[in-house]
Amino acid sequence: MSMKLSTFTRFLMILALLVSVGLMVGCSGDDGSTGPQGPAGPQGPAGPAGPPGEDLTQAIEPESCSVCHANAGTEGHQGIYDKYLDDSQLAMEITEVKSVAAGGAFNVTMTVSIMKGGLPFIDANGLPTLEQQRFYVQGYDSATRSYPNAMNASFSNPVAVAGQPGVYKLTATGVSYAPEKSNAQAYGYIAQGLLDTEKRPGGHIDLYDDLASAGMTFGDADEYESYANVEGCEKCHGTPYRKHGYREAVVAGLPTFSSCKVCHMDDRAGGHEDWQQIVDDPVAWGNGDSAKLPEYAYTRRIMNDVHMSHAMEFPYPQKMSNCITCHEGKMDKITADEFFVAETCKSCHGIQSRPDEYNDLTFYEKRAPSMEDIWEEEGVASLHNMGANCLNCHSSNGSAPTFAELHTGYDSEIYDENGDKYSELYTAEITSLSLDDGMVDIKFSANTDQITAPQVLVSFYGYGTKQFIVSSHSRDANGNRMEKTIGSDNPLFTEEADSVQGSWHVVLDTTAYASDPTIGEMIHDGVIRKLEVSIRPTLRIDDATVATNAVSKTLDLESNATVDDYFKGANAVAKVEGCNKCHDALATSFHSGDRGGDITVCKHCHVPSSGGSHLEMQSRELASYVHAIHSFQAFDTDEVNFEDKVEAKLYGLHIEHTFPNFSIKNCEACHVKGTFNPVDQSESLPAVLSASYENETWVRSINNVPSYVTGPSSRACGACHRTELINEDEAAELASFFQHTKQGGYLVEEDEMPWDEVVAEIMALFD
Repeated sequence: MSMKLSTFTRFLMILALLVSVGLMVGCSGDDGSTGPQGPAGPQGPAGPAGPPGEDLTQAIEPESCSVCHANAGTEGHQGIYDKYLDDSQLAMEITEVKSVAAGGAFNVTMTVSIMKGGLPFIDANGLPTLEQQRFYVQGYDSATRSYPNAMNASFSNPVAVAGQPGVYKLTATGVSYAPEKSNAQAYGYIAQGLLDTEKRPGGHIDLYDDLASAGMTFGDADEYESYANVEGCEKCHGTPYRKHGYREAVVAGLPTFSSCKVCHMDDRAGGHEDWQQIVDDPVAWGNGDSAKLPEYAYTRRIMNDVHMSHAMEFPYPQKMSNCITCHEGKMDKITADEFFVAETCKSCHGIQSRPDEYNDLTFYEKRAPSMEDIWEEEGVASLHNMGANCLNCHSSNGSAPTFAELHTGYDSEIYDENGDKYSELYTAEITSLSLDDGMVDIKFSANTDQITAPQVLVSFYGYGTKQFIVSSHSRDANGNRMEKTIGSDNPLFTEEADSVQGSWHVVLDTTAYASDPTIGEMIHDGVIRKLEVSIRPTLRIDDATVATNAVSKTLDLESNATVDDYFKGANAVAKVEGCNKCHDALATSFHSGDRGGDITVCKHCHVPSSGGSHLEMQSRELASYVHAIHSFQAFDTDEVNFEDKVEAKLYGLHIEHTFPNFSIKNCEACHVKGTFNPVDQSESLPAVLSASYENETWVRSINNVPSYVTGPSSRACGACHRTELINEDEAAELASFFQHTKQGGYLVEEDEMPWDEVVAEIMALFD
């Protein structure tokens, strides 16, 4: 082992010796105090620059969505749905149904001819290239207007007929009757070209590029007439109506809806008992208690499955008692005494009272009341049970109200007792509008004295866009809004001396609206160029606000003249008629009826400056809100108790629903044609997206998403995409989507750069 000391070791020894000497010197009398300050030395060279700090006021770059997605709406979305709607290349005809007796039953052969593009459709035996193919015969009992399960048979094994291109034969063995010699129908459908639409786990909704149906009747099966109208289905589900997206209700050669009867026979057991359990016994349903399901046995006739699905499972957008939606012109038939039976009641109503804690949930608030609750409220609980014969008292000859009297078939908030719409009977009109020296002068009238407390809303558009930069619903520094209900006090408004019932005159003093900058300054700077006045013609009947149509006018501030069709009318982006197809009267099912008839009135509250008040990671602006709702993002998930099995299961049920056109990609269900590609940024303001919710009972991947300010395409188009990722709890994909919209535009945290600053910066680029 070497004894040579290393250089480092010698250094330590010398250092220790010097320290010892220093200590000894100090002990000999030196006080060790600091000496005087020496002269400053020369300045040393500059060191390297440090990393840049975070720029909290980064430049906002315009969205570039249209570079890659210019036709995303018309081609990528509506274009797919248009393939579903356009003329099918497939065509089919049933040419023969022939039966041969076989041991007390019959072997039945169906012959079909299939064409594609005008030419015979050539395929192998079994028609393997068809993604849908179903063929049936179904008997009809004309005496009872019913379709018995015992007379239903399906065909299989399609075989190409030699020498006859496009002709195929199918067989069904052991059929109990000869269809062509009975009251019966033959029916079949085929489809090919599955389209790229959103899918739901376990669902059976599919859209196809090409589809064909065919039918043939025998005996008096062609005399069947449904008590429902297919036009009712088409209001929400599109034209033509195809159940599940491919089973047509109108088939050449068959009465309307009789094609549905090959599955919805009138005496076959139904398969959705859980629908009734949802509304009748939420606790058992939440716990998955299938042992109780036999209590809800029912037949799968169309009335039951349609009523129960819409009244109990789906978020049907109007009241089930508004029977006119599906049964217009046939109300006397569906409310006849013969249908006042327990089966009809149970198709919409639960039987027993639900626990109070669930009745407070929005889902149950919108359901029909239970029969026990109705009987209790009417004071007749001791006289009623579901086994009683309703007609003992409720028939046309009885002492109690008839079915038709209890169910008029009209929503009393939309229609009067004669079936006329309030919105058509009672109207309002803005007769004069001007601005002078900060005073907005408004005159409006109504055609009835029953409208006693209309509301005036005044909002101001930002730049040349369709959104309000100062809305009627926004409070000023003193807590005042630019909203005036006739008969109430608002310091911003004055009712003029000539204002009388039915012909009102009010003035808004914009100079009294305390804001920074003031409305006058924003007008001077060109930030505000137009204002909007809307009138909500509030009409109350039987303590309820009924459905009337709001009216709006736009005032151009430079010319001080009203402007027609400013992002409405001929220049509208969305059409209220699209809303009313499903809602019948917009707002009755989620606000009050006097907000209908005019989408512009919605914009006074649904402004881009606020995040979604009930929807996380969305804007309150109308497009974001509506897109998210119709993509089935759930409301107020921060308030859901996910430890409660009922609430958790209701959430899961809600997010799995599909827009009633079977796909959200039918943009034209709501939008005017061609208005759903990436947004023109010069015509639309940036928007605030709300932060993600926190919920201690909710175990999920998405967390801690802040409130952002983002661009109009990210806000509007992104609403559907965010909803899909939120519903599927795809945290990584959601983060990627946010990053994608940031790279193609801007996405800044609201805490770092407020909405008004983003608006000023981005709109300066287009001004």
